[in-house]
Amino acid sequence: MAEGLSPARRAELERLAAHMGVAFSNIALLDEALTHPSYANESRDSIPHNERLEFLGDAVLELASSTYLYKHFPQCSEGELTKMRASLVQSDTLARLARRLHLGRHLRLGHGELRGGGADRQNNLENVFEAVIGAVYLDRGWESARDYVCTQLVPEIGNVQPAQVRCDYKTTLQEHVQKDRHMSVAYELVGESGPDHDKRFTTRVLVGGETLGEGTGPSKKKAEQQAAAHALSKLGQS
Repeated sequence: MAEGLSPARRAELERLAAHMGVAFSNIALLDEALTHPSYANESRDSIPHNERLEFLGDAVLELASSTYLYKHFPQCSEGELTKMRASLVQSDTLARLARRLHLGRHLRLGHGELRGGGADRQNNLENVFEAVIGAVYLDRGWESARDYVCTQLVPEIGNVQPAQVRCDYKTTLQEHVQKDRHMSVAYELVGESGPDHDKRFTTRVLVGGETLGEGTGPSKKKAEQQAAAHALSKLGQS
């Protein structure tokens, strides 16, 4: 697989690997991690893209972050650790880490995806960050992948101290409903407004099919958090 790399692409990947602090035995795995499906679909040759590595990297990321939090926060309960992990590996964080590593500028994209700003699209950056983790795991093994993940995430730990994660209203609502009511929780987008650079989303939360709260925010996730907070208030939870 590595034989198909041009000298220029190989040199580019080796510079990126050095910047990452990872010595790849098979640099083609990094190339695969940086290949978006849109690029593979437009290629005349059958080449692998990064979705399978993303799948693998997501699992490695979860285990590595869970292990770190378990060891370094022995005073935290299972619920608190779950909230901390969710906050630590959220989409915004992973995309920011991908930007810090300049992964977007090395990402191979199809023409349409490239013209549409795909090199800096949050979803693409989150996915390529996870795919790179998968590539490190396959090439260097679990310990190297774990160390790589921790190196990237440790600077973010200060943003997710236990006292801060209790405002995860969605998780709190889910735990409360499943514990006391055994009902399902679902979120529905009911409206959006404003220009592309200043969107406002409105979401409602349904518990057992009944609307219990509604929220508005600059993203769907924040609107859902507001809706969950509203529902918790109705249920008598602070």
